[in-house]
Amino acid sequence: MTESGSPSERIAAELRRRIAAGELAPGARVPSTRRITQEWGVAMATATKVLNRLREEGLVRAVPGVGTVVAGKPAPAGDRSRPASPREARSGAEPSGARRARAGGEHELTRERIVATAVRVADEEGLAALSMRRVATDLGVATMSLYRHVSGKDELLRLMTDVAFGEEPLPESPAPDWREGLETVARLQWRIYRRHPWLASTMSFTRPVMAPDAAAHTERSIAVLAGRGLSWEEMAQASVALAAFVCGLAVHFEREAQAEQDSGLSAEEWMDRTNGEDHERLMADPERFPMFDALSRGPEIDLSLEGLFAFGMARMLDGVGQLIERRGAGAGDENG
Repeated sequence: MTESGSPSERIAAELRRRIAAGELAPGARVPSTRRITQEWGVAMATATKVLNRLREEGLVRAVPGVGTVVAGKPAPAGDRSRPASPREARSGAEPSGARRARAGGEHELTRERIVATAVRVADEEGLAALSMRRVATDLGVATMSLYRHVSGKDELLRLMTDVAFGEEPLPESPAPDWREGLETVARLQWRIYRRHPWLASTMSFTRPVMAPDAAAHTERSIAVLAGRGLSWEEMAQASVALAAFVCGLAVHFEREAQAEQDSGLSAEEWMDRTNGEDHERLMADPERFPMFDALSRGPEIDLSLEGLFAFGMARMLDGVGQLIERRGAGAGDENG
């Protein structure tokens, strides 16, 4: 495949067209790397390459706190007084009256539409962009009209959580092998967090949200451990500890997406440009940092989120296995 026919070049060409046609005006936000991966189904590296290419051509620039925007002076305040949202950037700014006409008015407002809109805002722009007012604006209705369907943002987040977990149901029956069963649940949670990077930061394991589709994951994890000689407390703690590990690592999906949006740099680019000198100083002091020095001289190490997830999950399951072995599968039923 030639470079001109590569996915990154095709996407870059489409964004160039939008800029040339005025669909993306000067100062308007261009789709983020996260949005590009969702809209075109490409890898994050490809999306990063697209924005880097446009940046090198001088068509876009990174604005701290905003993201990557079209280069050049913004239109007059009366024409466009703020950078466009990703939604506007894809289709052009739309008058509020048109949004209301499209939304169908408040008489067609439903809880499902409110939640779907909130999930879309959080997916595209991050949780910081989500508010009752923002959801109402996207729906073309008055903010107070939302409260007839949702009591407030806390309930909205609970409903969003349930929708996210319900998008990909658990297998109908648990795996007969406990390790396979727990791994299935953990990998499913990982995929859900990756699809919705904002989700992990809303989860709490001390004040859990009672969302049925999320609670089903804990139910399944306990079920695959039942009858293995563990107490109810041990089964619950093993299930929740594994879920907390997955969630804790997945929090970095949102953090990295926001950092990339703010800086216009991928994690790899940021490390190259920002931490290069610091890294060199560490390597130059092998007496103080002998392990860093040894690591730098060895083979490449996978410290990606995917690599850490796979390693950490395997080690946690190893520990559960050792506990089951100590209890002994035939030691009697302690679960009753």
